[in-house]
Amino acid sequence: MSEYRIPFNRAIAVADELQLMADAVSRGIIAGDGHYTRRCSALLEKTVGVSRALLTTSCTHALEMAALLLDIAPGDEVIVPSFTFVSTVNAFVLRGATPVFADVRRDTLNMDEAQLPHLVTERTRAVVPVHYAGVGCEMDQILALTEAQGIAVVEDNAHGLYARYRGRQLGTFGALATQSFHETKNFTCGEGGALLINDAKYVERAEILREKGTNRSRFFRGLVDKYSWVDVGSSYLPSDMLAAFLYAQLEARERVQATRRRIWKYYDAQLAAWARDNGVRTPVVPDHCDQAYHMYYLLLPSLDARQALIAYLKTKSILSVFHYLPLHLSDRGRSFGGREGQCPVTEDVSDRLLRLPFFFALSETDQEQVVAAVLQFSCD
Repeated sequence: MSEYRIPFNRAIAVADELQLMADAVSRGIIAGDGHYTRRCSALLEKTVGVSRALLTTSCTHALEMAALLLDIAPGDEVIVPSFTFVSTVNAFVLRGATPVFADVRRDTLNMDEAQLPHLVTERTRAVVPVHYAGVGCEMDQILALTEAQGIAVVEDNAHGLYARYRGRQLGTFGALATQSFHETKNFTCGEGGALLINDAKYVERAEILREKGTNRSRFFRGLVDKYSWVDVGSSYLPSDMLAAFLYAQLEARERVQATRRRIWKYYDAQLAAWARDNGVRTPVVPDHCDQAYHMYYLLLPSLDARQALIAYLKTKSILSVFHYLPLHLSDRGRSFGGREGQCPVTEDVSDRLLRLPFFFALSETDQEQVVAAVLQFSCD
């Protein structure tokens, strides 16, 4: 991305990250579950309102832990949107599950909750709503169905930390939820994630899975006199240096979100008339959703128009990108029965969606130049 004057993303320190990382080193313990790991967990539990928050090495690993906690096994079905990152489905396929692909709504690009009654079978073990762009899925309808049929909900909240649906924070609806702290997210430590646990029955086993299948956490709390291998598991603990970096970012959450809100609002206001004139759709945020200001995207009239705008912005040394390809039409998705026309909205928006540069350090001057370049482009 360094070849672009205005990259799509640029990760920087926003507060005291480097000082806290140095402090972590000075404490002499930089492996997982150190001082800053515990502080991040406590901060997330308090500010999001969950029973337990466990930092992980990635959102992918948090999803894999969720699949393990639910004892997903061959023969089980898990409903996921086709319009999502591959980790959402891979975590469950790794346990032998069959993915059932749902299409998305045309407005928010979130899982179309109206399809769920037609996708659920007696083998459905979980539904995984993805809060696209940090805008909440229609959780009332999703929960009404899943609770009536005893199906677990795992929220993929990679985009949506501190966003709300009907006044309630995303990540607090499902029995389990996952967060991402990848460098492209609102809050980052380069690579990282978290498993949020809302159903307390999963807490003890989650700690065991995260500690390579041992009851090491109980040992350090003095609950057992030695620890041993008691379950399956893996090493999902991030370094405490990464947790220190993340803690500084989470502490600065109000400033981070205020900056991202300003960037999003500027794009939305400045591009509204151009979008109407060119048949371009801008993001839809329902009144009952308070978004996370994770991204700003445009839905161009066609694939050709999308590709042309990407190419045009490149001539101005501005990097814009498209987003997800339909999972049901991928080679692996087709092996599970994916076919053209199965998720028509996903197939349509995947061809037309473009994401504009969006990151904390995007200056007002640079954003003005991005907007100016877009305004010079015609979809005709």
